[in-house]
Amino acid sequence: MALAPKFAGQAYSANVNPKAVHTLELYLDYVCPFSAKMFKTVHTTVLPLLPRKYPSQLSIIFRQQIQPWHPSSTLVHEAGTAVLRLAPDKFWSFSAKLFEQQKDFFDVYVVNETRNQTYRRLAKVAGQAGLDEAEVYGLLEVPDKEVDGGANVGNKVTDDVKLMVKANRLTGVHVTPTVLFNGIVENSISSSFSSEEWETWLDKNVGASK
Repeated sequence: MALAPKFAGQAYSANVNPKAVHTLELYLDYVCPFSAKMFKTVHTTVLPLLPRKYPSQLSIIFRQQIQPWHPSSTLVHEAGTAVLRLAPDKFWSFSAKLFEQQKDFFDVYVVNETRNQTYRRLAKVAGQAGLDEAEVYGLLEVPDKEVDGGANVGNKVTDDVKLMVKANRLTGVHVTPTVLFNGIVENSISSSFSSEEWETWLDKNVGASK
């Protein structure tokens, strides 16, 4: 599936030739432990392989998959969306920081704080990835009074989140993590894939297409 330019920071590739490229889409939720496990392996071992072993052959897209049974899922993905708005090149590093601290945003650790308090903590995570905390919070903060007569106004990234959710619904993806390879669900890839298993899979499915 195509990626809107405003969300370009979600894609990682190494000198990709658009005429001969595979696409691997990772549907991940920031508060899903299995998503964290997959992301860590991909971020630390798979991404560094691309320029060395698969230059111009593969694009990897991190699709933000909100899981609504965890109320904080919307909030953490709004933070990811704010990072995409402010500094797309820092999206992957921000995601790494957030996954490292994902437990801090599990249900029991957000239930007694306001929405804006959670946003402030998320802005601090973004700060650890090199963004300006105030700018991130400025996109996330929800006003505490009506705006032009409206009381259900969301924040400054609400419209972007709507676009992401609409796009994800078109695929019918439910569980996280889910991986699509060239638009087709790839059930052979699991969150427990080791670095060696990833490299074997990539050699077979990407390297063989040289």
